[in-house]
Amino acid sequence: MDLADDIVTEIFRHDKELAPLLSTMLKQKLGVSIGEFSEKSGIPASTLYKILSGERDPNLRTFRRIVFTIKELERGHAEKEKKFIAIVCSRGCLDILEKATTKVGKDVFDLKEYAVTSIEESIIAAIKAERDGASALVCAPIVSSTVEKVVSIPVATIRPISSVVRAIELVAKKVT
Repeated sequence: MDLADDIVTEIFRHDKELAPLLSTMLKQKLGVSIGEFSEKSGIPASTLYKILSGERDPNLRTFRRIVFTIKELERGHAEKEKKFIAIVCSRGCLDILEKATTKVGKDVFDLKEYAVTSIEESIIAAIKAERDGASALVCAPIVSSTVEKVVSIPVATIRPISSVVRAIELVAKKVT
């Protein structure tokens, strides 16, 4: 759910007042002044001040412009934030990860680690990573098919070919 959905839900489902919700959203969550919001939305600053003071309720057209502008600003925020790829796996795997970023063409992605110890934690971490704003996710084969069903971001599966071969050789030596 995005910020615009949050404000609509709070007003219509929970009967909250628009003024304090909008004020908090503009200042704390979107980081814009009333003047900036007025400019982006086309709503006169005087009208916004009256709405924020509780002196006036917006008409439907003004409310729609408020919601539309919040969505627009939120999209802009999301694009400005650094893109990252979530890596969901055990601490042991994360400890050998050598880089903190990866570059694909002109895009640079941070790599954000989500250490897990069970399948359940992996699924929860995947959902959390998506909520945190991950652009994509990398996880173990045992959970990737399930994770793909619960998140809407691209999922890649770790294919540890060389480590599997080394593990087979190691165990074979232990048997002989």
